[in-house]
Amino acid sequence: MREDPYADAVTAAPVRFLYRLNPLAKLLAPVPAMVLLVFVRDLATPLAFLALTYGILLVGVSFTRRLVLLLAVALPLGALLIGFGFSLWIDPANVDRSVTVWQVGSWTLYGGAVATGLATGVRIAAIVALSLIVGLSTTGPDLVRSTVQQLRVPYRIGYTALAAFRFVPRFGHELEVIRHAHRVRGAHSGRGPFALLARWGGYVVPLLAGAIRHAERVALAMDARAFGAHPDRTERHIVPFRARDTVFICLFVAASATIFLVVASSR
Repeated sequence: MREDPYADAVTAAPVRFLYRLNPLAKLLAPVPAMVLLVFVRDLATPLAFLALTYGILLVGVSFTRRLVLLLAVALPLGALLIGFGFSLWIDPANVDRSVTVWQVGSWTLYGGAVATGLATGVRIAAIVALSLIVGLSTTGPDLVRSTVQQLRVPYRIGYTALAAFRFVPRFGHELEVIRHAHRVRGAHSGRGPFALLARWGGYVVPLLAGAIRHAERVALAMDARAFGAHPDRTERHIVPFRARDTVFICLFVAASATIFLVVASSR
């Protein structure tokens, strides 16, 4: 297990263009569509954005088994579950009651409630899918570097947030090491809920001790590099904002506007 899986840049074929775009371009391009999707109530608009996002991801990122499960199983299943849940909560007085889908005693599930619930679930799935454009093709350090270099975020804030962000994979690595060490020594063996609580209780103290040691090392490393001593710092890794980033933003915004206009005109 790598200590920081977010630090290394992804190597991919040239056709996987998303890895070669500035993180801010991939972050800013879907934002208008994500904001407008919050106010959409039909089913066609989020479905169109799902198709657009899936097409971009199909070409722009390298597919893994986990990604296939996420896009083909988890996201559609989540949309269906959320849609079904919302269809049960909707007030029947506010929906079309011409079609009865399910009736139990005096309670009735109408087709209008199901349609509204599915539209809500698909809309949430479309927003999540749009966020995957930047999430699946961007590393944490590159995102921080781009905010510092292009958005002029103070490096004290950016790199402090990056150091805190890297604590998460570090904790995962430390926990894995502690679990292996306990397993080798036979500590807290056994089955059942009490053995599970004992095992996790044994992880707390060494995990906290490792976190404190890591925090001290990070603080010493920052002090050794005069972190915060000057208003600006030189950058070892430059994340440029190129013409292709501007083209991507313009094309994505144009495609989003086209979807909204086409769906609105077809009603």
